[in-house]
Amino acid sequence: MVSLPFVFSNQPGWRLARHISFWFLWYVFQVMLYAFAPEPKLLALPFLTRMIMVAPESLCYLSVHIFLAYSLMYWVIPRLIIPGRYVLAAGTVILVLLATAALSAFLSLTVIEYLRRGYYPKPVYVQLFMSMIAGLRGGITIGGLAAAIKLMKHYYEKQQLASQLEKQNMLAELQTLKSQLHPHFLFNTLNNIYSHAQETAPIAADMLLGLSGLLRYMLYTGNAPLVPLADEIKMIQAYINLEKKRYGEELELSIQLPGNTENLMIAPLIMLPFVENCFKHGTSSVLENPWINLNIALKDQEMQLKLVNGKADKMHAQEGGIGIENVRRRLTLIYPEKHKLTIMEEDELYIVNLEIKLAARPEPQ
Repeated sequence: MVSLPFVFSNQPGWRLARHISFWFLWYVFQVMLYAFAPEPKLLALPFLTRMIMVAPESLCYLSVHIFLAYSLMYWVIPRLIIPGRYVLAAGTVILVLLATAALSAFLSLTVIEYLRRGYYPKPVYVQLFMSMIAGLRGGITIGGLAAAIKLMKHYYEKQQLASQLEKQNMLAELQTLKSQLHPHFLFNTLNNIYSHAQETAPIAADMLLGLSGLLRYMLYTGNAPLVPLADEIKMIQAYINLEKKRYGEELELSIQLPGNTENLMIAPLIMLPFVENCFKHGTSSVLENPWINLNIALKDQEMQLKLVNGKADKMHAQEGGIGIENVRRRLTLIYPEKHKLTIMEEDELYIVNLEIKLAARPEPQ
């Protein structure tokens, strides 16, 4: 996909060039086609003259073709066919075709009739029928071609994303295996430190216990493709509680969490980088009155996360870290067209808004 930016790139420049080229070639084809097979009274004229005469009419009908093609490509296909709403899609296609026929008739009876200046008088009903067919004839052809290209591109990109996700999962698994080298040694060491610190440094011992739980979740539960949303939220709470011990009463926290999360699944560790970023770039850099506001809400199967934290003056951009870039990539691979992420920087705060359409938890067999 990277090697063919003209075909697959979504950058505005490439998309504009792609669409202009497509419609220019179609327009030239239409002009040549109608010049080869013109109205009977134009057959005696030279071919170049016929091309000049039919060029304005073809340009008028081009607007009809564009209407039909874009209605199919950007409305019917992404909103109805791909989600599997086939009955509604069929009804919508019929309505779009009727609208295309009406637009074709309007242009033919007004603009094109003016261009022809009455050279081809016909009965009104024949003229109306022919004007409707004129725009539909080429519109259905180019609309079907555009829709086919849109569908092929969609499924090719979907296949490429699946391939990339598989590669990412393999790399992540290798990295996890590396990080799991002798995990029992790590946990045993933490437990030994915890047992010795209980009497001499109870706060440090409590933090070690929390750290051990977080590591266990990341090393084992974090390997699954999806985990219960309830477990992920508990892990976020455990991380926040661990950080709270560093700040004591200095940190102002406002946390709102949903109640019923048992029936939803989420990709593991997808929210943690944003929370971690707050502590890393926000509260640790704010000298006075550090604060964080975390709000996670559910609307049916859509999770909405809003995270706001204060920032110190002259801070570097919070969203540029490798952790945030990695989670952006994971969201693109795991939740294509099912998520929306915006990160905004204001004068005194950072705002993260994340929306994800989650999967339902499978029923036990």
